[in-house]
Amino acid sequence: MKLEATVLNDNQEIQNAIIAKIRDLINYKNLEPGDKLPSERMLAEKFEVTRSNVRDAIQKLEFYGLLKSIPQSGTFVANIGVTALNGMIEDILRLDKPDFKSLVETRILLELKTASLAATRRTEADLEHMKETLDAYNKKVMNNEDAVQEDLLFHLAIAKASGNSTMNTLMLTITPEIITNFEKYHVCDEDQAFIGIQEHTDIFEAIKNQEPTLAKEKMKIHFKALYQYCYSV
Repeated sequence: MKLEATVLNDNQEIQNAIIAKIRDLINYKNLEPGDKLPSERMLAEKFEVTRSNVRDAIQKLEFYGLLKSIPQSGTFVANIGVTALNGMIEDILRLDKPDFKSLVETRILLELKTASLAATRRTEADLEHMKETLDAYNKKVMNNEDAVQEDLLFHLAIAKASGNSTMNTLMLTITPEIITNFEKYHVCDEDQAFIGIQEHTDIFEAIKNQEPTLAKEKMKIHFKALYQYCYSV
C-alpha cells in the first residue's frame, strides 16, 4: 500500500511538471485560442518524459476545458484568454487529492439535486434501469454479500435520470474514489446495508411518482448515517 501511494505521488508530480511546462510553452510561443500545440511525441522529447505522461497531462487539461484534442488533427488551446488560462493552471497545480470527507460532501450536494431532477425528468427507461440496480443491490444484501458497487450503480442510475450531463459526469468522476474509500474504511456495516434497502426503495418510489421534494428528502435521510460517520472520524 505504501509503495502504491509513492507511485501515485510520483505520477502526480510528473503530471504537474508537464502541465507547468505546457503552460510555459503556451506563454513563450504566445499561443492564442485555437492555436495548435506540438505533437505528443515532440512534447515527450522536449520534456524528456514518456508519451503516456504527456497524454495524461493533456487529458487533465482537457478535463478542465483548457485544451481540446481533435482526432487526426492534434491538440489545440481552448477558447479562453491567456490570463484566465494561466490562473486556472495555477489552481490545478495546487489541487490536492480529494479526501474522503470532501468526496462525501460533494456526493451529497450532487445527489440531493439529481434526485430532485430525476423525479421531474425520468423516463420509463430510466425507471427500468434504476429498478434493475435496486434489485441487484437488494439481492447482494439479502445474501449477506458486499453491495457497495451495486449501491453506487443505483445512485449513478439516478444521476443519469436527472438529464443533467454535467452532474452525471461529476458522479462518474468521483465514484471510483468513493468505492475505494468505502472498502478501505468499511463504512457500510451489515445493519446499514439492510436499512439501505428501504431507503433506496423510498427514493425510487418518490422518483417514480414524480415527487421531487420528497425524492430530495428521502435522499437526505439516506445520507444521514454516511454524513455522521464522515464527521465522527
